[in-house]
Amino acid sequence: MVIQQRNIATCIILTIVTCGIYGILWTIYLNDDTNRLQNNPNAPSGGMVILLSLVTCGIYAIYWIYKRGEIMDNYIASTGAPKPNNAVIYIVLSVFGLSIVAYALLQSELNKIAAGGNNGGNMVQ
Repeated sequence: MVIQQRNIATCIILTIVTCGIYGILWTIYLNDDTNRLQNNPNAPSGGMVILLSLVTCGIYAIYWIYKRGEIMDNYIASTGAPKPNNAVIYIVLSVFGLSIVAYALLQSELNKIAAGGNNGGNMVQ
């Protein structure tokens, strides 16, 4: 499957207008797209991420966004580009209640990959 580009502004607006319900769907999309990058069949599904986040009162969500940042960092480094520190940025934003900003940054990186910006011009499949 191919990573789909999503309009970040639309995702943020829909998350706010739906009082976070679209944010749950967006989390699932982000999880599934990053799972495709790491090509790990044992990675948690989007539904499991939501369930664990609810059960742990959001603690798992902070861990999850950190791990997504690590996946992005490793993927970018595998393309020959310098390894960024997205994971640290994502966790700091999430700890301070700005998870939506971390989601937007993660989506931005995924959009670049979907457009062929970080993987030598090939779509991730």
